[in-house]
Amino acid sequence: MKKHKKAVLISALLVILVIAVIFLLRWEHERILKAMYPRSFSEIVTAEAAENGLNPNLVYAVIRQESSFNAEAKSKAGAIGLMQLTPATFEWLQKKESGSAALSSDELTKPSVNIRYGCRFLALLLKRYGITRTALCAYNAGMGKVDSWLKDSSLSRDGKNLSSIPYAETRNYAQKVEDNLRQYTEIYGETPSSGTGNSMK
Repeated sequence: MKKHKKAVLISALLVILVIAVIFLLRWEHERILKAMYPRSFSEIVTAEAAENGLNPNLVYAVIRQESSFNAEAKSKAGAIGLMQLTPATFEWLQKKESGSAALSSDELTKPSVNIRYGCRFLALLLKRYGITRTALCAYNAGMGKVDSWLKDSSLSRDGKNLSSIPYAETRNYAQKVEDNLRQYTEIYGETPSSGTGNSMK
């Protein structure tokens, strides 16, 4: 009888041990994923995403791909900061907003400024094109290029979706941002938005 009780106790302890190990493995896996897909600058991203009707997960996805959350990042093409805006785009966005460009390009290294105008640019592209992938292509390659691609029947059948993206860099960029978005959604869940950036089309 004692042997039976002892066997039951050992079995119960083994079950508890297995459950504990599974829990720890899941916790560690989630911790690693969150480290790989962080939500840095969350207060700014949340506020600007809400202001511009964007899905915050999409903003994080763009920042991760553009700069890996490095506020001082600068590209060979001259793009600056977290969301990699060029001085020309920054100036254009300011003039579109208030009629003048009061801020210099040096301000783009400030997270609050960069995310503010990066979100405005992204929202503008989503409104203009209506399709997330097309908007992402424009964010990377420029509106002029994307407009010309959409007019090419060999690249777009409906003038909205791109069945083929000529630039490998842009094609890879759009795919990576979409992959990032899926990962952020899986890790953190859906985040509400009031605008066109909420869904993948």
